[in-house]
Amino acid sequence: MTKRIGTGTTLKDMTRRDFLASSALTAGLFVAARKLFPSGAYAATAAPEVTGAKLGFIALTDAAPLMIAKEKGLFAKFGMPDVEVLKQASWGATRDNLMLGGEANGIDGAHILTPMPYLMHTGKVTQNNQPLPMAIVARLNYDCQAISVAQEYAATGVGLDASKLKDAFAAKKAEGKEIKAAMTFPGGTHDLWLRYWLAAGGIDPDKDVSTIVVPPPQMVANMKVGNMDVFCVGEPWNEQLVHQGVGFTAATTGELWKGHPEKALGLRAEFIEKYPNATKAILMAVMEAQQWCEAMENKDEMAAIIGKRQWMNVPVADIIGRLKGDINYGNGRVANGTDLYMKFWKGGVSYPYKSHDSWFLAENIRWGKFAPTTDIKALVDQVNREDLWREAAKDLGVAASDIPASSSRGVETFFDGKTFDPANPSAYLDSLKIKASA
Repeated sequence: MTKRIGTGTTLKDMTRRDFLASSALTAGLFVAARKLFPSGAYAATAAPEVTGAKLGFIALTDAAPLMIAKEKGLFAKFGMPDVEVLKQASWGATRDNLMLGGEANGIDGAHILTPMPYLMHTGKVTQNNQPLPMAIVARLNYDCQAISVAQEYAATGVGLDASKLKDAFAAKKAEGKEIKAAMTFPGGTHDLWLRYWLAAGGIDPDKDVSTIVVPPPQMVANMKVGNMDVFCVGEPWNEQLVHQGVGFTAATTGELWKGHPEKALGLRAEFIEKYPNATKAILMAVMEAQQWCEAMENKDEMAAIIGKRQWMNVPVADIIGRLKGDINYGNGRVANGTDLYMKFWKGGVSYPYKSHDSWFLAENIRWGKFAPTTDIKALVDQVNREDLWREAAKDLGVAASDIPASSSRGVETFFDGKTFDPANPSAYLDSLKIKASA
């Protein structure tokens, strides 16, 4: 029986000389990586079963922890120098490659929209509704997505209050024109932010507009040619839209829900079962990268790295402002030094709260993606592997103050005054006026 040691090589394929050379290279990478992060705590743990894995990402700022972990040698530091971080064309492509798996020329895990592992785990968005057992092992970031509006609506004064678009939308529809609202994946975070914002303003996202799916990097180009009226996406695409004078930011998602969870690190359950030590190594590398990304003094270097062609292929000017909390909304409003910047670590960002996943499931019940009878707690317990995060945090030497005591962050409050108690999702759903079942 042969043992997988990388993305394809087996021990049987290696000569003794090859093995020694590989071991020396890995050891050298460990030393080099530790020099890059001299203050990073590191505890010896069981060696990874494999030295490689394939992780997908979309060209978005919140994929930075994976990009930085690769660029700074952190996967190598924790014994996995052959990890590949592979660009995906869309969230649909991410799903399809996860279905294939890394050993079949797909991917083993990904930077992913938090609801997607649940939608895949239950077969809601897969071919032939075939469930793919998935796990969320970490959260990658909080905040810093946005809802952008085409320049033609600037005179409405629309911002956090979406109701200011009602008359303009009605007038356009009266002319026989379709109102198109773009998001990145049905049931994903951007779909849910957009729907929440519209519904809070009295606009039914299922009846008053047509929702369309557009990959994040294609948002600006599509609005430029008039293919949509509004869209919701992560950065740097909202800021790029402003810089190109095509539209403006109505609201950032941190204004809808302060300190909201966004992307996750999702892995195929099969990968975790086969390679538990490799899973922990990946987690430790990503968590250390998140700590680096969090530091304000690293933001300029971070923007320069993730803006590279192989990552986002975007000018630093389109990335850096909102990374630091400086927001030019594009409609005459400018806010500098805000706390709406993207968070990567402080305040328990990396820890995947089960209570947060419960809200995403409740919202997908609201809009008909899951049945009203769905057992939210049971499903969250199947997919959310916060236990693996805690194990990795312990081995990484994460300070106790950075490890949440509970898997629930408690009651959450939204901009419109609505509250979500993870212990009683049905009360939240009952409080909402606009929903798919209404």
